[in-house]
Amino acid sequence: MNTNFNFSTVPNVVSEAGSAKKLGSILAQQFPLVRHALIVTDNGFLATGLLEAPIASMEAAGFTVHTFTEVIADPPEHIVLQAAETARRHGIEIVVGFGGGSSMDVAKLIAVLSKGNQALSTMYGIGNVKQERLPLVQIPTTAGTGSEVTPISIVTTGETTKMGVVSPKLYADLAILDAELTTGLPPKITAATGIDAMVHAIEAYTTRHKKNPLSDMLAREALRLLSANLVRACENGSDIEARQSMLLGAMLAGQAFSNAPVAAVHALAYPIGGVFHVPHGLSNALVLPHVLRFNASHAAQHYAEIAEIVIPGCSGTSEAKTDMLISALEGLARKVGIATRLSEVGITAADLDRLADDAMLQTRLLVNNPREMTREHAHAIYAAAL
Repeated sequence: MNTNFNFSTVPNVVSEAGSAKKLGSILAQQFPLVRHALIVTDNGFLATGLLEAPIASMEAAGFTVHTFTEVIADPPEHIVLQAAETARRHGIEIVVGFGGGSSMDVAKLIAVLSKGNQALSTMYGIGNVKQERLPLVQIPTTAGTGSEVTPISIVTTGETTKMGVVSPKLYADLAILDAELTTGLPPKITAATGIDAMVHAIEAYTTRHKKNPLSDMLAREALRLLSANLVRACENGSDIEARQSMLLGAMLAGQAFSNAPVAAVHALAYPIGGVFHVPHGLSNALVLPHVLRFNASHAAQHYAEIAEIVIPGCSGTSEAKTDMLISALEGLARKVGIATRLSEVGITAADLDRLADDAMLQTRLLVNNPREMTREHAHAIYAAAL
């Protein structure tokens, strides 16, 4: 057990169904000196009408509210820069992200970019944000990315390439978990984002670097909540208790992997999303069981401990429990109805060389994997997932 570690996270969390309807009073109490707010979201969430009550609440509390709704999946640089310019033009004093990972990632960068003169191009990498930011609030509308409590923002920098800004300055001041914002999610999006959160917890628990008692505790509780509620949330999208548990589980997983970083599942998932525009959660789900099989020789004890959470009452050797875990996760993907093969999302054998090449560029992630991975290994995993 590593008892020498650093642990950082968002300082304030509100977990309460319906809390977004009280957003104005929550913000006025925590941020008494700011009144010009920018809500960052996408047009899809705007169309649900779920922003009306939070905005009305903010206006009733004396906030002037502007919105930026042009966020798209895998946000490109020009969207980020356009959003930051909107914030500067309106004299924004606080940024509120509403959405999945893309909207919350853009909100993080707006809060930084609109505060000073540092160029986005100089922020990529780890620890390169040199300036302060505006107050930042994150409100997830999916239970998956955990972006509301991570210090990471991913930006699309080319046709298929992505880069990350990783800095403690990107931690929000406040995260609000409100299940009422997630009840309209279709079952397949609920499923893919939920499995994404489970991947975060699994990889945090088995990471080679920075694994620590706090991240382990969070990962275990995340897996307990997520595995017990994912099917319920998919089968009945109006099940507020299950939805709130999913949000909490996704946030705990986000706290875990922010401090004990993810590894090969994400490294192999990124090219699938970048090249074929497959949603991130589904990209993770497609390679998850195959990466676990690859890692089993080096992580069976940890996988066995995870199996005891995901499959209560399971017994046997570590190897047997690992096999049960992988089978359970494959069965979960089938039960919730998401794609389980790369071929189902348009990938063919002719694409595997490019995917393997791109995956090996993810050195920041691969270094954390329990077992060293070569290009040949990556190619074989993609082939198994085809």
